[in-house]
Amino acid sequence: MISVKPVRRSETEWEIPPSGNMQVPVIIYATERLINDMDRKVFEQATNVAALPGIVKASYAMPDAHWGYGFPIGGVAAFDADRGGVVSAGGVGFDISCGVRTLITGIDRQALEPLKERLADELFHTIPAGLGRTGDIRLNTKEMKAMLAGGAQWAVAQGYGRHEDLQRIESEGCMEDAVPSAVSDRAKLRQRDEMGTLGSGNHYLEVQEVQELFDQEVGETFGIAPGDVLVSIHCGSRGLGHQIGTEFLKKMVLSAGQHGIRLPDRELACAPIDSNIGQAYLGAMRAGINCALANRQILTHLARRAFSRVFPEADLRLLYDVSHNTCKVEEHLVEGKPRRLYVHRKGATRAFGPGHRDLPEDLKATGQPVLIGGSMGTSSYILTGTRESEERSFGSACHGAGRAMSRNAAKRQWQGRQVIDALAKRGILIRSPSLRGVAEEAPGAYKEVSEVVDAADHAGLSRKVARLGPVVCIKG
Repeated sequence: MISVKPVRRSETEWEIPPSGNMQVPVIIYATERLINDMDRKVFEQATNVAALPGIVKASYAMPDAHWGYGFPIGGVAAFDADRGGVVSAGGVGFDISCGVRTLITGIDRQALEPLKERLADELFHTIPAGLGRTGDIRLNTKEMKAMLAGGAQWAVAQGYGRHEDLQRIESEGCMEDAVPSAVSDRAKLRQRDEMGTLGSGNHYLEVQEVQELFDQEVGETFGIAPGDVLVSIHCGSRGLGHQIGTEFLKKMVLSAGQHGIRLPDRELACAPIDSNIGQAYLGAMRAGINCALANRQILTHLARRAFSRVFPEADLRLLYDVSHNTCKVEEHLVEGKPRRLYVHRKGATRAFGPGHRDLPEDLKATGQPVLIGGSMGTSSYILTGTRESEERSFGSACHGAGRAMSRNAAKRQWQGRQVIDALAKRGILIRSPSLRGVAEEAPGAYKEVSEVVDAADHAGLSRKVARLGPVVCIKG
């Protein structure tokens, strides 16, 4: 447990200087209110991350940071393989490549309102949601291997979407160097019947209205304006990703000693990047990313089908798809020199700025869309990446509001029916197979998302473009 408090460096930047086994400082981006409300375990976990071998520059925590497994959720850290760097399953998380994609429907709120109930029911009956829910897709061994290697590209080739969708997904919808054979049979079995499903927890499909536009020029480039109806899908790699994380965490704990790694916390289990276990995990984790990308692509296809039954004129063009819970090899400047780093983002979003070579040509002028999800009754946001974020956080920003209380605490405070009825009075329709799940994800269980987004904007991690309000939410 750390014995010092973060030192304020600016209005939204705080530092825990190196001490003890820390190799680098901890940098936290937050307002004073957010830092005061932050669980002290976040500081402890971020400090432990700063002690891992081969870490570069700093252990970062985003404005939505909260306690997680090993790394804090909202934690970012980069490691150099040439300097003994490690890869950590706890630094990626169990829901590998959990992420958000946002679609532009081409209709406005006025057209939506009289058909809102019908659309909510159509989406609920089309999108499989909830714990253990399966879809209509059954993958055999050959199809599973192809999906894990091909991601959204595989899904589009199977007829689930459009080729132009791939230009608006990180890595063009397919993570290279995935190794399907590194994924266990147990993990594949868990995923066999779960493609095209939302899952449970904080996952959702939400119909939203653009309620406020902060940057007219970027809004025009993205193709959004006040009153427009959008659709956001938040989900990940389902049971497959969880199984990968569970299995490799155990392997990394058992192998730490033989690699001379002294773990400050068993939950920070890791392995040298160039070790057999490190390489096996990276191959399996990349396959997990592809699973999540394929899953969101199939859900997009299902959403388009549901919309077409109610709004034949709706187009549902993909704005962007961003992943959280990943480890990616990227080149970043460190002390003025480019270095190839393994960037862990756990509950954090990639936020590359204007001109970045990894962005499609039509987004290079604005920077990467950064999609920040709310929780049913709260706002969501569209932001854009900045060049400053590449200097301050390896091109990373927050990914959501961040939990303010545990799921058990939320269930003690709210009942699912109570939440649904309260939101209905505000014109927000909820469809869910689980009242318990709705209670766990009650809007009050999360931090104030607008303050988190303002902190990210002020710190230069990303810039606000639009605020979205929920209209219909399909919850797992």
